[in-house]
Amino acid sequence: MRALRESCGLSQRALARRAGVTNATISNIEQNAVSPSVASLRKIVRAMGHSLADFFTREDPEHGHCVHRADELVELGAGSVSLRLVPSADPNRALLMLHERYEPGADTGAEMLSHPGEEAGIVISGTLTLTLGEDVQVLGPGDAYQFPSTVPHRFENRGSVPCVLVSACSPANF
Repeated sequence: MRALRESCGLSQRALARRAGVTNATISNIEQNAVSPSVASLRKIVRAMGHSLADFFTREDPEHGHCVHRADELVELGAGSVSLRLVPSADPNRALLMLHERYEPGADTGAEMLSHPGEEAGIVISGTLTLTLGEDVQVLGPGDAYQFPSTVPHRFENRGSVPCVLVSACSPANF
């Protein structure tokens, strides 16, 4: 966080003011004294003009640009929903890929999602209930989906076992 803040030419106070958080919050995050919520981190990173995907996938010269081992995927989810981002060193990438896991009863929230772009995914195991507007479909292993992300949508695991899927969305602006 410190390196990104400094590359933007911001002091801790200036970043805190832009993000609507306290200076102590920025300081504690940079010192690894606290782990911010995804919502707080998103506010802070956006105040620097970046997305969460940009923040978690900044170039790391120790790693290659094409292959990422399972332990290198970046966890963006919380609780019963795991969203593991496939990192990319390319700031101009057009595609974002996720390895997703929904525990039984987990969902993306009561509010339908809608944003510019396109989404696609394939269910690996378990079942996924996909709501697209008024249409509700239950997908199982091997089933796939693809839709414009401007259509209000929601993902839910109504099954009794975890649902695992691989998804992609474009543009890469999670």
